[in-house]
Amino acid sequence: MRHAVGSAVVAAALVVVTGCGGSNSSREPEASSAQSPSVAVTPSRSPSQAHSQSGPSSPATPRPVVSKLLVFVLENHSLDQMRAQLPYTFSLAQRYGYATNYQALTHPSLGNYLAMLGGSTFGVTDDDPPSAHPISGSSVFGQALASGQTAGLYAEGMPTPCATENGGDRYVVKHNPWAYFVDERASCQQHDVSLTPLAADAATGRLPDVGMVIPDLCHDAHDCDAATADAWLRTQLEPLFAEPDWRAGRLAIVVTADEDDHNQDNLVLTTVLHPSLHGVVVDTPLSHLSLARFYDEVLGLPALREAAGAPSMAAAFGLSVAGAA
Repeated sequence: MRHAVGSAVVAAALVVVTGCGGSNSSREPEASSAQSPSVAVTPSRSPSQAHSQSGPSSPATPRPVVSKLLVFVLENHSLDQMRAQLPYTFSLAQRYGYATNYQALTHPSLGNYLAMLGGSTFGVTDDDPPSAHPISGSSVFGQALASGQTAGLYAEGMPTPCATENGGDRYVVKHNPWAYFVDERASCQQHDVSLTPLAADAATGRLPDVGMVIPDLCHDAHDCDAATADAWLRTQLEPLFAEPDWRAGRLAIVVTADEDDHNQDNLVLTTVLHPSLHGVVVDTPLSHLSLARFYDEVLGLPALREAAGAPSMAAAFGLSVAGAA
């Protein structure tokens, strides 16, 4: 279930959609310096508000279809920790949308990353490298490429494309799930790259249809404090809000954590950012399997493995996607 938070926010969004005038005091507060998207959108509404607009004289503007999904993954912080220690990230969550009942699946890290990309933990209960856990079959990134769509993973500090061993500048392979899918190794070596191309890809509208951004061990809040991770996320996210995919409503961005710190039953803060969302809080039970399904919903493809039975993130947040049922 999703809830639109704040009647003032909903009213302000309706003013924008219908083109009526209004004072600045009634507008949604800015959570960051990001430019406002140019796309016309319908505000998010709770089920009880779904029919609050009057008659055929004021039809709702259709939401843009999300055709690109970019996921940022932090490390080892619970829902409550992230809300308290990541003020910039949580301000975006409040402005756009977030889930309050989103759980990681296991400890330690690796099984969670595999679930995001493969729709299963594959029974992995350690953080060993791909040589110990060669995964056969498709990932969602492999599905994308096989269907003529695009995929990409940006791993900060990775020394070579699709590196299967730790190295470089604070890069660890346990946080790079695509490196474990051995049937896709050639594609991984072509599209699993360092962080460097991200800004240029965003600026030119060449972000992949499905993508993931993996910070290094400091910027993901594993070895450094949450404030450092929060500041790093600001430097990565702010430019995206000015780029064509976001402004056209094609791009949705998810920020989540692989797992908690063992203190909140693996409950983590998961934010969903899209220009059509306004203060949406979702309490539907979601998990990393829902995220894997979200990737495939954006691609318009069948969800992989256990993700096929996971609750839909797109439906929970009211987003239009190619694979909407």
